[in-house]
Amino acid sequence: MEAVDLLKTRRSVPPALLTAPGPDAAQLQTLLTIATRVPDHGKLQPWRFVIYQGAAREKASRIVLDAFLAANPDADEAARRKEGTRFSLAPMVIGVVSTAANHAKIPLWEQELSAGAVCENLVISAHALGFAASWLTGWIAYDIKVLARLGIASHEKLAGFVHIGTPKEAVPDRPRPNLAEITHHFS
Repeated sequence: MEAVDLLKTRRSVPPALLTAPGPDAAQLQTLLTIATRVPDHGKLQPWRFVIYQGAAREKASRIVLDAFLAANPDADEAARRKEGTRFSLAPMVIGVVSTAANHAKIPLWEQELSAGAVCENLVISAHALGFAASWLTGWIAYDIKVLARLGIASHEKLAGFVHIGTPKEAVPDRPRPNLAEITHHFS
């Protein structure tokens, strides 16, 4: 697929519509290598990865469900199912962790944007390898107790969980922005 066509056809596919196979070890290395080829002012590498695959997906889902039920003991079955499968629907989930820290010359915001670019490179490279992906956060991205149990330190932030797998079916594209409405030419 040519690069422009690849970029024009990338779209998010919800984890519920992803199935095996997911990336193998060599493909994971390719994904992570491409993910790190982002703008990184000062070469700080203000991000890292946490990989959830195999049985670790079920363990992570259980952590999320337990935290959800502690806060919502009367949750209905649909909510329980949703929270209990946060990590187990797609064959692989990659947590992109922002490790941004105060720096004398590099603004925190630029470091955080770099972590966002890592997420975008992951979803694009997954598409290039023939997979589909979805970049998600949700309430767990802001719950420091849950994040700690998922391998993310209290001084770090979650840029996103990127769910990767093979689409079960073709997913229609969503409406895209009208460029005339969001573009201004400065003069």
